[in-house]
Amino acid sequence: MKEMVEATPSPSASAVDDSAEPVDDGAVAAKPHDDLQHVRDRALVQRAVGGDLEAFNEIVLLYQDYLFALVVRVVHDRESAADAVQEALFSCYRNLDRFRGDSFRSWLTRIALNAATDVLRYRKRRPADPYPEWEDDSWQPPAGEEASPERRAMRNQTARALTEALAEITTDQRTAIVLYDVEGFDYQEIADITGVSLGTVKSRIHRGRLALRELLGADMELLRD
Repeated sequence: MKEMVEATPSPSASAVDDSAEPVDDGAVAAKPHDDLQHVRDRALVQRAVGGDLEAFNEIVLLYQDYLFALVVRVVHDRESAADAVQEALFSCYRNLDRFRGDSFRSWLTRIALNAATDVLRYRKRRPADPYPEWEDDSWQPPAGEEASPERRAMRNQTARALTEALAEITTDQRTAIVLYDVEGFDYQEIADITGVSLGTVKSRIHRGRLALRELLGADMELLRD
């Protein structure tokens, strides 16, 4: 029998006052997944539930890097993020038959964030460089031929400024902003993933952005519109 591959990273939210100032919805974030991805994921899940271990191995290969990149931005620690992703994938495997939603990616994201919370709760965090993948060239998006040392330096400077600012806001705000602005989930999907109300999600993004604006100061242009 084939063995399940081990996930190797290449990487609960506290209550918030729902009566906070409303957020202007503005532009609607693009969906992070399309119909083809839904069809692919559901087919893999169905095969895995039926005992096809190779199908679950494919799920691991498809999602382990995404999960690590997400979790490490939330927990600020590479080792803890790797532990959380490993536990999330095992939990996913144990509970595949419970998946009933349309978006497997959203379901798996929720499991990973819960695992991250558990890892931080029972494991004393050790000092580590936040978001180490942003300092590692292997994690950078493929650069075109026109990429210059100056542009790479500017990109690294931007990443460092945002990294330092994100590290200063609350975990709930950081999680909401990463899910919305980095991963492309919409407000309702984030509410479903984190288990809070739609108003709380908007409040966390709104307050987090205000805090980031203050922290970034002269580097305000680094914020996404």
